[in-house]
Amino acid sequence: MPHLHRTDVPADPAGPALRPSGTGPPTLVVGVHLVLADEGTVLLGRRRNTSYADGLWHLPAGHMERGEPVTRSMTREAEEELGITIAEADLALVHTLHHLDADDGRSRLQLFFSTARFDGRVRNAEPHKCAELRRWPLDRLPADTVPYTAHALTEIARGNPLSTLGWAA
Repeated sequence: MPHLHRTDVPADPAGPALRPSGTGPPTLVVGVHLVLADEGTVLLGRRRNTSYADGLWHLPAGHMERGEPVTRSMTREAEEELGITIAEADLALVHTLHHLDADDGRSRLQLFFSTARFDGRVRNAEPHKCAELRRWPLDRLPADTVPYTAHALTEIARGNPLSTLGWAA
């Protein structure tokens, strides 16, 4: 019988071969966030009736849905949450955060976009999910801001395009 190397192990006919924990490509949750900054302030919304961070301040944000590129995810969220229309070509990626969520242990890729142009007037288009919208000074965010949001805004202000949070040092 020939010697079988680890890569030569035949698959189980009942199903695919199992890999040890921690190997193989990760499954990431991808979040999109809109940074509407103006004259040293940023627009935040106070979350309510959501499954995450109720009562905390957060950027207009959401998750990428199956079958859409991240740019469409961001423009869709802007339409749903703020009632504004942004052309995908007008989005600029200003920060990427690879976040290990301490609450559920999931790896999340958080993408932060800005835009110089949009159509419509910013309004709270989802009052059932957002108690209020308010501009805050970038250098004086409220203490009850979602922690990874505060981290990312600090990194953006420093000019850092990439950061990690929650991972062992």
